[in-house]
Amino acid sequence: MSQRLRIAQLAPPYEAVPPARYGGTERVVWALTEELVRRGHEVTLFASGDSRTSAHLVPIVDRALWQEAEPQDGLAYMAVALDDLYGRAHEFDLIHSHDQLMVLPLARLCPGTPTVTTLHGRLDRPDYQHLFQHFREQPLVSISNSQRVPFPEANWLATVYNGVCLDAFPFQPRHEGYLAFVGRISPDKGVDSAIRVARRVGLPLKLAARMPLRQAGNPEAQRDWEYYEQAVKPLLAEPGIEYLGELADEDKNAVMAGAAALLFPIDWPEPFGLVMVEALACGTPVLAFRRGSTPEVIEPGVNGFLAADEDELVSAVMRLPELDRARCRAGVQERFSAAVMASGYEQAYAKALGTACASPGSEGPPGR
Repeated sequence: MSQRLRIAQLAPPYEAVPPARYGGTERVVWALTEELVRRGHEVTLFASGDSRTSAHLVPIVDRALWQEAEPQDGLAYMAVALDDLYGRAHEFDLIHSHDQLMVLPLARLCPGTPTVTTLHGRLDRPDYQHLFQHFREQPLVSISNSQRVPFPEANWLATVYNGVCLDAFPFQPRHEGYLAFVGRISPDKGVDSAIRVARRVGLPLKLAARMPLRQAGNPEAQRDWEYYEQAVKPLLAEPGIEYLGELADEDKNAVMAGAAALLFPIDWPEPFGLVMVEALACGTPVLAFRRGSTPEVIEPGVNGFLAADEDELVSAVMRLPELDRARCRAGVQERFSAAVMASGYEQAYAKALGTACASPGSEGPPGR
């Protein structure tokens, strides 16, 4: 894209950009922002004040909310941030939101500066049907084609796969004889399946996983905690199972790089699964259940295998010698690098700007 744009990037306030530990959305925002700045765009990042960026940083909160000792209400901070952002909309050619849904009403009221919204979460919720029907003209970006399935009629500009900065991931041509699981402890992520598969094939398993929160009145947090107590905790005492907790980037990447494979036995329609790409960047194949986006990331027999159940995952472990670790990393360079992601977003930005300029009655941003 030859045109240099003034872009506002809006990140959630819960984790820093990039996150210190867990936080896929914030990691993607960081990689995209850094690459856009490198390409000469003027980028303003609205994120937590403890973020690190080459862009101009506008703090939403002083410190990422999930790093605070006491739970904070992110909606209260986002309301103020959105008021600030859209009060300054005339300073930008385009606003790119990564905060899922709150931005949609304001985006509609500010047609002069188009807003592109990347949806990072699952969309298969019944109440979303009404929401996306109401805001059906707002330009959206999906992070996988499978994510679109509940709402194929929405105004999708593009599917742009999440990308990573390959320099952050050490390539390891030879593994160290163990399996790895990286993620959060949740029934969606299938930690118990990963443990059972590792035990069946007789390989050690390193679990780099975030413990669920214990939050009264939060049904999802309660579900995850009960899953940990009932399904996961009893298995952690099994021989060869090493629970490492939630690791910082350097330690997490080292665990992935040394693994024979990353186990990804998800039990939900995963919108993307950034950890798959991170493992592949290290040269580590991925063995995943065939759910959500996994068929768009995993090429069976090339960078991993897809399975329908635990029996097929066990069989897939036995086929790991067929895979070339160098090819796993090369595939990330070709399809999931920060540069490829930024090019995809530049095309989406151009489409959004062209649509805004062509819309009858639309005006340029105030003061332009």
